[in-house]
Amino acid sequence: MDLVGDGVVARGFEGLRPAHGFAFTRLARGDATVTDVAAHLGVTKQAVSQLVDELVRKGYVERRPHPEDARARLVVLTGRGWACTRAAEEAAADVVREWSGLVGEGELRTLHGQLLRIAPHGPIRPSW
Repeated sequence: MDLVGDGVVARGFEGLRPAHGFAFTRLARGDATVTDVAAHLGVTKQAVSQLVDELVRKGYVERRPHPEDARARLVVLTGRGWACTRAAEEAAADVVREWSGLVGEGELRTLHGQLLRIAPHGPIRPSW
């Protein structure tokens, strides 16, 4: 069961897969090229190009000219993409609150500290 995905759907955003969420995570940090998203996801540029095409069709991202490289295009979240990102953050917060209710605030803080030791340099990338 994907509790965050279910929460996103409950907030009105359908037709998304976990890979889309990982891409949104990178795009929310700032404009990125397909190459940047591919490096973040650990997949090929071709795979990300297909993913971006799908997200463009669904209205979550758009391609814009790169201000410094005429050959490259930036992939940026649209208003709908940002709204979906906020919905995912809200859904994730709901899940964490549920975990807190199950194991208690102290145990959750301990888990958070342990995860920071495992991945001290930021979010864990998807492992395909």
